[in-house]
Amino acid sequence: MAAQKINEAHEHMAKADKCLKTSFTKWKPDFDSAASEYAKAAVCFKNAKQFEQAKDAYLKEAEYHTENKTLFHAAKAIEQAGMMMKEQKKMPEAIQYIEKACMMYMENGTPDTAAMALDRAGKLIEPLNLDKAVDLYQKAAGVFENEDRLRQAAELLGKASRLLVRVRRLDDAAVALQKEKNMYKEIENYPMCFKKTTAQVLVHLHRVDFVAADKCVRESYSLPGYSGSEDSVAMETLLQGYDEQDEDQVYRICNSPLLKYMDNDYAKLAISLRVPGGVSKKKKAAAAAAPAGGASGAPAEEEDDYEGGLC
Repeated sequence: MAAQKINEAHEHMAKADKCLKTSFTKWKPDFDSAASEYAKAAVCFKNAKQFEQAKDAYLKEAEYHTENKTLFHAAKAIEQAGMMMKEQKKMPEAIQYIEKACMMYMENGTPDTAAMALDRAGKLIEPLNLDKAVDLYQKAAGVFENEDRLRQAAELLGKASRLLVRVRRLDDAAVALQKEKNMYKEIENYPMCFKKTTAQVLVHLHRVDFVAADKCVRESYSLPGYSGSEDSVAMETLLQGYDEQDEDQVYRICNSPLLKYMDNDYAKLAISLRVPGGVSKKKKAAAAAAPAGGASGAPAEEEDDYEGGLC
């Protein structure tokens, strides 16, 4: 089966070469037919799992589509060449081809196709290179934003924001979240704005920037429905506990369902949040009560056994 497909591919390539030849009766190469034959050859190679040869055939197809001024089809072929690289586990090369295809889509005046290709590229590279995935998602978001498709732009920025948190680029995450929140505000998706405010607070507190966290909440009171909402009450309580260095209050909010069931990257921020110099009120009360417990030294010794915690 594979050998038959490879032979078919070579037949299509031979036909393509004939299409490119000129004569006294044929003054111009037939780029359209040549591109079509190379496309057929590429599919045959792909079916035979000869991915390197398939990639070369797709690039030839793209070359002749470009000669024929059909940039959209050229871009599609280059994107397919990238997928052949993916099949060979050559992800950086795959992404390079897809990015090149996206530039051609933009040149052709089809930005939506470019943005969707960048999104696909981000998903491909995400398991291997989070920083590159962030870059691709942000580029895709930028394309959608330029086309005033803010819902799609915000969704892609959301992917970038979560990955920025995952790689601990918290300053960049804070900027991305603010932009994402602004987009949701513009399209009047206020419940998503509430969620983004909560994410912002967590990011800023991990940056040990209480002022920025507090500012995010204050600004959100201008959003319809935020005042008195579950989100606003939780954030006010969290900020109060953080400001008063009350570990118990911070722990209670960070482990509440509202925060624990956020996107995984933000949920991890919540459960790992610590208060600088924070004190548990329960421990503080126990310590204050210990001297009044009696004159005997034995209870004090029992307390010492747990002084460093149970871990």
